[in-house]
Amino acid sequence: MGLMTIGAFARAARLTPKALRLYDRVGLLVPAAVDPESGYRLYDPAQLPVARLVAQLRRLGMPLATIRVVCDLDPAAAAEAITAYWRQVSADTAARARLATLLVDRMSEGGATMSDPNSAVAVRCAAGCDTGLVRDSNEDTAYAGGRLLAVADGMRGSGGAAASAAAVDALKSLALTDVPAADLLAMVAGAVSDADRAVRGLAGDADQPVTTLTALLLSGAHLALVHVGDTRAYLLRDGELSLLTQDHTWVQAQVDQGRLDRDQAATHPQRAVLVRALGGGRQVEADLALRTAQPGDRYLLCSDGLSAVVDRADLRSALAAQAGPEDTVRELIELARGEGAPDNIACVVADVVAAA
Repeated sequence: MGLMTIGAFARAARLTPKALRLYDRVGLLVPAAVDPESGYRLYDPAQLPVARLVAQLRRLGMPLATIRVVCDLDPAAAAEAITAYWRQVSADTAARARLATLLVDRMSEGGATMSDPNSAVAVRCAAGCDTGLVRDSNEDTAYAGGRLLAVADGMRGSGGAAASAAAVDALKSLALTDVPAADLLAMVAGAVSDADRAVRGLAGDADQPVTTLTALLLSGAHLALVHVGDTRAYLLRDGELSLLTQDHTWVQAQVDQGRLDRDQAATHPQRAVLVRALGGGRQVEADLALRTAQPGDRYLLCSDGLSAVVDRADLRSALAAQAGPEDTVRELIELARGEGAPDNIACVVADVVAAA
């Protein structure tokens, strides 16, 4: 049997020609040949099993970056990777169910407003971005306002910068409204969906940019945390540094399943492969949490350009020093540059203080 046209191959694989063109551009499913005169893509029937696997994984909502990893694995390892992915989806669904229960319970109790003046706090904050020592452009965005703190790390070429900026911009309107505690996380979840749509709207002929997002929204004495990807949020409280987020990466999923230890994960060649990001997959999956802010707390939001190269003990030392947020941001960026800064660096430092 000879080579198949893109239309015939698409029908046999249960894909669309548009999808096949996208998979060709990202190197996931490259045609066997391209007609030199017409430019038409031609496929080998032997490629059908892989194409059908791609189609099935997309129906699961698996991001393209993760599908690329799965397709490169042997069948047994691929089965494990799919199992791990679906286990994570199931865990996310369970987490959303717990959130729904929390919201129902709080609304049933009437829900104290988030702007109670007797418990309100404020933040003193600063944000900074640096291109680093290797990259020639910056795709990170860092924002620090009176009520919203956010860091986003865009990817996939020139669209990455626009994607990270669009994700943060979609949250800025949240800082204009106080809402009851029971409504805060639901409002943030809605804004994340808006951010996902904004990032998807940036798709061009050549690529679909994606971005991570980690943000904190202050209302009264509460902080709503939203997280997608491998940007991070840390809390320094009483001298102890805690990581508040979990990376949505393929490697982290392997650590969670006991297939890799943390030392192996730190040097794994696929450590930057995301399993969740805004603009990727069929539906955005965000982690949401509600925290109580206490005077004396110090929060750090950062991209992996900082967290992946600077030792956690050094992060804690820099955050525990007596310097203000602006000086601390500069110190953190210099720490990353001192480690070679192979990626863009974005960070936000915020100190919680009693409201005046």
